[in-house]
Amino acid sequence: MSSVYEINKGINKPLMFKGLKAQYIGYLGGGLLCLLILYAVLYISGLNNYICLVIIGGLGTGLMMSIFRFSHKYGQYGLLKKSAKRSIPTYLKFRTRKSFINLKKGN
Repeated sequence: MSSVYEINKGINKPLMFKGLKAQYIGYLGGGLLCLLILYAVLYISGLNNYICLVIIGGLGTGLMMSIFRFSHKYGQYGLLKKSAKRSIPTYLKFRTRKSFINLKKGN
């Protein structure tokens, strides 16, 4: 009695769907959900159906193009690294030497 096991060859590879990598799939899903809610609000507010479709279609096209551009430009973690780089301070300012003196006492 031998068992047949399948080997998962997708280990340590990024999640991909139609060319989108990793977190961009979630960004696209969230953006499309926001567009669906916006369409409902515009339609309930009494705007003509065709005008709603044109507005949502244009915004949806812009969303898709920008998400795909970010996915190809920055890759799997590039956009996260870019946003993290903005939070790094350009320099550190110390008004006293107390911080460095206490480091020496710790040893």
